[in-house]
Amino acid sequence: MASTLDAGARYRFDRFGTALLIDDMTFGRDAPGPGDRVPAFDLATVDGGRFRDTDLGPLPVLLVFGSRTCPVTESSGPVLRRLHTEFGDRVRFVLVNTREAHPGDVFGQPATFAEKHRHAVHLREHHAFRFEVAVDDIDGRLHRAMSPKPNSAYLIDPAGTIRFRAHWANDKTALHTALTEVAAGRVPARGRSRAMLGPLMRAVGHLPGVVRFAGRRVERDVWLAAPPLAALGRLSRLFGRLPADLRGPAAAGLLALAAGAAVTLLMLLPSR
Repeated sequence: MASTLDAGARYRFDRFGTALLIDDMTFGRDAPGPGDRVPAFDLATVDGGRFRDTDLGPLPVLLVFGSRTCPVTESSGPVLRRLHTEFGDRVRFVLVNTREAHPGDVFGQPATFAEKHRHAVHLREHHAFRFEVAVDDIDGRLHRAMSPKPNSAYLIDPAGTIRFRAHWANDKTALHTALTEVAAGRVPARGRSRAMLGPLMRAVGHLPGVVRFAGRRVERDVWLAAPPLAALGRLSRLFGRLPADLRGPAAAGLLALAAGAAVTLLMLLPSR
C-alpha cells in the first residue's frame, strides 16, 4: 500500500524536471503496445458517463492522453478535431485528462479529483472538443499503467486489444493512416509511430502560450530541465504571425542559420 501511495505522489509532481523529460521520450519494454490488452479502467467522463475497458462499445476507440499545460496537446487539438470530423461516425474518440504536464504558479497540479475534473472540463472547452473527455483518478492509475507519456494515443478494438500506438497525438499522418485502416475493419499494417522530432518541433511554438496561461514558473522549469527546448520556445515568439505549429521549426531554422554564420565567420578570421 505504501509503495502505491508513493507512486501516486510522485506522479503528481509540482515541478517539471529533466528526469521527467527523459521518461517522456521513450516507452519502457513493459509498456502496453500493439497486441496487448488495455489495462482495466473505469473512468468518469465530464458529461456524467463512464469510460470502461469492459464496455468500450461496438466501435474501435481512439484513446488519447492530454492536459491543458502540455504544448503537444495544444498542438494536437486541431488534429484531433479534424480526425473526429472525418472518422467520428466509425471510431469512438476519448481524451483522458491526466496530470498537468507543466504545472505552474497560476494553473498548478490538481490536488483532488474534483479539481482534476474541473481541469478536464476546462481542457474540453479550451479545445472545443465534441467528443468524450474522461478523467483519470488523482493518482493517474490508467495513465501510469499505460506508461505516462503526456500526449500519447492508442487505437483499441472493441474487445480491448491495442492495435496502434503513437508517441504523440499531433502525429497527424500516422494517426490518419491508422484510423483509415481501423475504420475499414483492418488491423493497421504499422502498429507504432515513433516520430519524435517533427511532433516536438510543432509543439515548441505552443510553449509560450502555456507559459502565459499556467504561469512564469513553467518557463523557468523548462530552462532548468531542457535549455535547448526553452531557447527554441523563446525564439518562437519572433514568429508570432505564423501558425503556432510552424513557429518551432522557424525558430530551429533561425538558430541553425545563426550557428552556420558563426562557423563561417570563424573560418574567415585570419589565423595567428
